[in-house]
Amino acid sequence: MQVDTTYRSTAPEIMDDFAMEGEILRDALDKIASINQLLGGNKVTLAGVKILIANKPLDQVIRITDIGCGNGDMLRALADYAKKQGLHFILKGVDANQFTISHAQSLSANYPNITYACSNIFDDLSKTEPCDIMLCTLTLHHFKDEEIIDLLNNFKKSATMGMVINDLQRSAIAYYLFKALCYVFRLNDMSRADGLISILRGFKRADLLKYTEQLKVKSSSIKWKWAFRYQWIIKTT
Repeated sequence: MQVDTTYRSTAPEIMDDFAMEGEILRDALDKIASINQLLGGNKVTLAGVKILIANKPLDQVIRITDIGCGNGDMLRALADYAKKQGLHFILKGVDANQFTISHAQSLSANYPNITYACSNIFDDLSKTEPCDIMLCTLTLHHFKDEEIIDLLNNFKKSATMGMVINDLQRSAIAYYLFKALCYVFRLNDMSRADGLISILRGFKRADLLKYTEQLKVKSSSIKWKWAFRYQWIIKTT
């Protein structure tokens, strides 16, 4: 039976349970990070950050907040890049699951410029701390359309430079390729089920264009990237 990708799925993911904890979750977080690194996902986000900080002074402090940070792999990649380039990044990861945050903290113990906070950003959007760049890597698809607009409108006010969104393309090809990937990486049942739902909750270019129009942003760039994902850069200045 052919999978239908006409509309975004509203099916819940197991990992959407913010109280979840344990070895199955830890394994899922680390496998997601490994797959993202292998398929070049971190490079997509890093490339977006480079665009936003282009022409900024080398000694300028850049505050970057990663929403839905998972095990913190994106923040560690940014910290490594900043160190290599002589840049000054202050990095913060936010996730609604305390177990996830604790795991990220343990993996980032040797990174003094990375901090973490357990917070459900929808509890009070007005409490979002100001920063220069907001990141959403494989996070936005967890939300419904109306939630996405509320979230990004808030990010527009909080991020002085802009946002880098890196998320999945809703595609039947991606769906069936991920099924094959599950066997290669020996993903657990939860990762397998959530991964397939994530693709069906992902986006088509038309979705992102619709959001862009609703958000009335000053400057926006939407590019398809391997592997079946979109890089959406929104400039706020």
